[in-house]
Amino acid sequence: MTKRQDNALRTRQKLVDTAESLLKSNGFNALCVEDITKAAGVAKGTFYVYFKHKEDIVSEICRGYFKAIEDKINEMKCTNFIEKMSLYLDNFMEAVELYGINICREWIRASIDPKTAPDNTDMSKWQYDVNMLKNILNKAISNKELKKNTPVELLTHIIISELYGMMTCWCMSDGSFEPKEWTCKFSEFQLEKILEDYLI
Repeated sequence: MTKRQDNALRTRQKLVDTAESLLKSNGFNALCVEDITKAAGVAKGTFYVYFKHKEDIVSEICRGYFKAIEDKINEMKCTNFIEKMSLYLDNFMEAVELYGINICREWIRASIDPKTAPDNTDMSKWQYDVNMLKNILNKAISNKELKKNTPVELLTHIIISELYGMMTCWCMSDGSFEPKEWTCKFSEFQLEKILEDYLI
């Protein structure tokens, strides 16, 4: 890697880190490109070298967070699979709440009707989440935590439907529904029932 490429990567990461800090402290609606570049100490035009819209940088931040959850689950040792899945679901919904109801609304809107979503919306969030959960279940089969005949596709869609249902309820209730709390209830009352026939 050349020095120029290294500097470009550093600048890009600085923008991402700065945007994440501002997003967490001020929320999505208050986040603007000018604030990101000012806090990062770069020219406003520099932002557009790497990202088209503020939504693009927010999508990258969120993807990184969700990927870290998957990595954490895959690295866990000496934990039964129900505990791993409960932790995954809890962390997933914690991330959703962390990035706020307005970003969640964008994800839901794009998932429900991707053809009408603006170009700067993360339309592949749902597919990203589906693929991540499939990876976790397939890894559990490889690790002999789940049986070979585990219906990965079916279980993935059952669990994702629950998660997205809770995200939708949060949006529809204007924040009064508490998705993290209900995710814990789902883990406690339903998760083992869904997986029990496939556990080793």
